Amino acid sequence: MRRGSRTADRTRDGDAGASVASADEGGAVEPSAGGEAVRPATGPSGSAAGRPAPDRGPAPGPADGPDAAVGPAPGASRPAYRDLNVLRWLGAFTASTLGDSVYYLALSWAAVRGGSPAQAGLVLAVSAVPRALLMLGGGVVADRFGPRRVVVVSDAVRALVVLGLAAVLVAGSPGLWVLGAVAFVFGVVDALFMPAVGALPPRIAPHDQLARVQGMRGLAYRVGLVLGAPLGGLAVTLGGPATAFGVAGLLFALSLPLLLTLRIRPLPASGDAPAAQERSSPLRDLTDGLRYLRRHRVLGPLMIVIALSDLGFVGPFNVGLAVLADARGWGASGIGWVLAGFGTGAAATSLLLTVRGHVPRAGAVKAWTLTLGAAAIAALAYVPQLPVAVAVALAVGLLAGLSGSLCGSLVQTQCDPAYLGRVTAVSSFFSLGVAPLSFPLTGAAIGLWGPGPVYVACAAICAAGGVYGLCVPALRRAELPKAGETP
Repeated sequence: MRRGSRTADRTRDGDAGASVASADEGGAVEPSAGGEAVRPATGPSGSAAGRPAPDRGPAPGPADGPDAAVGPAPGASRPAYRDLNVLRWLGAFTASTLGDSVYYLALSWAAVRGGSPAQAGLVLAVSAVPRALLMLGGGVVADRFGPRRVVVVSDAVRALVVLGLAAVLVAGSPGLWVLGAVAFVFGVVDALFMPAVGALPPRIAPHDQLARVQGMRGLAYRVGLVLGAPLGGLAVTLGGPATAFGVAGLLFALSLPLLLTLRIRPLPASGDAPAAQERSSPLRDLTDGLRYLRRHRVLGPLMIVIALSDLGFVGPFNVGLAVLADARGWGASGIGWVLAGFGTGAAATSLLLTVRGHVPRAGAVKAWTLTLGAAAIAALAYVPQLPVAVAVALAVGLLAGLSGSLCGSLVQTQCDPAYLGRVTAVSSFFSLGVAPLSFPLTGAAIGLWGPGPVYVACAAICAAGGVYGLCVPALRRAELPKAGETP
């Protein structure tokens, strides 16, 4: 790997307080792909080739604190889709995603059957509040205690809560407040789970395989969405919401043995990390993470791109799509076909990333595909025929899906793993906390001006993210690691 000179900013005392150092978990440990732990630089810098090197903060102790254990040294890096450790993680993630899909379908059905549509909507919205408010704190928890531990505890809590709800439904007919309480607990757990899931890949795969892992994660997510809803519907048909909740709980439980057998790679060694960790507090960890993100020449601008792209995308493909289908006479099945077209395109880009593992000039490709995908979003509002709309949605999935996959891959490969939980929390906060606030605004705007102008305005927000990415040299020149490269 070509490297230029690096300038290390070592003036940030306390930045190493990213995780708690202990070695109390089972499982084997894999050192870095080169067979040794290399301490990264602590500040942003450029390289001789004009590519920005990752901005590294001080790293935690010689292993991933709570996720550390002892095991054999790895051999040569192999494709992630042939790595049994990665495949165990993929199986756990797929089971958890399926469980999520079945749970939300069962919750929706139980809420609708137990109250008015307004009450059902309130139950479904309860989880969004703690998820948005606690997401940044969830990133701190993932970095302090280790992502695997947080993911295991999250799935265990979800399994117990959902299985308990299934038992309650079998025994009687609880009020909507029980469903609301479960939804609230899920919102809290989601705030912990999502940053931890984002922080886990660098602990299980070599640096040069993280883009492939991101592609595999995208495929697993699509599988969960496609299969989860029919599975939940079948469970509700056969035994009602109680059976569906029971299936969801078993799927969450299925992920636990797979997660517990993962081999966790240690973080780079840092002799002064334990002292820094003892001095740090959760609030200090959070401010250190935000400071790290602000100073990073790639990740800071990338968060702005992610925020703009999500803000412009979610309205047209949620509230806007329902209104558009009704106006065009496509019906509910038309919504399904359009979403299927988008999902197919997004899955194809995930497959591409899984197979290739490297996209040249990732920063520039990400920006251009986001800009072109925004144009396709605007075109969707002016397509009268359903087959053409499905084709346009397929193009959106290919373009915006590739842009999104590259955004996730750049976050994984550019970020110091010690800060990845907090960085993932920031991107998830924009995607799941801020962007959904546009739903009522999108609906009201379509009611005033119709779908065409609103789709164009949302597409312009998406395109602004792509143009901004092209205007930031460090982000435009950002690259994914090639085979054999180490951070």
